[in-house]
Amino acid sequence: MRRTPTGAAVLQPAKTASITTAVLEELAESGYGRLAMEAVARRAGVGKSALYRRWPGKPEMVTAALSELSVPAVPTPDTGTLRADLRVLVEAMHEWLTHPLIARILPDVSSEAVRNPDLADALRRTVGDPRRDMARPVFDRAVARGELAVDVDLALDLVGAPLYWRLSVRHVPLTPGYLNDLTDALLRALSHP
Repeated sequence: MRRTPTGAAVLQPAKTASITTAVLEELAESGYGRLAMEAVARRAGVGKSALYRRWPGKPEMVTAALSELSVPAVPTPDTGTLRADLRVLVEAMHEWLTHPLIARILPDVSSEAVRNPDLADALRRTVGDPRRDMARPVFDRAVARGELAVDVDLALDLVGAPLYWRLSVRHVPLTPGYLNDLTDALLRALSHP
């Protein structure tokens, strides 16, 4: 009969949350390339073994921390119209991309993923795909209502791309009304004429 783990073998949720916060803060300060497990452990006030009990290495630790911050930030609106649902999604994307940690981490991790296919795959599996899966029902409902004129995957791409490009690549602040204008432009691109 297997004994129930006790002591250090039990992963304590509060400690995991503390470590996750430390990962994100260290990642925002140091970047992925210079992120060290020792620095994360020190910031979290734990030993390195606490990190390795949770994740086998840096890529898994980073993607798990990013997932914790990113996936719950996706709303699943059901207002009854594509335009209103799009507006909620656009606002949520804006809030996510301008989060103080995500704004510093995402461009760095994205560029690192270009050079590191394993990291790219892990980010897709733990952050990108789950975020898309959460938003997908919005577009599935739009298809059922006859509002969506394009493939759901294309619609999912289009919601985030303009904001990411403007905020993370061009570093241009949003003007008043930009999110409403973007929502209207997306609606024209996605809807039946």
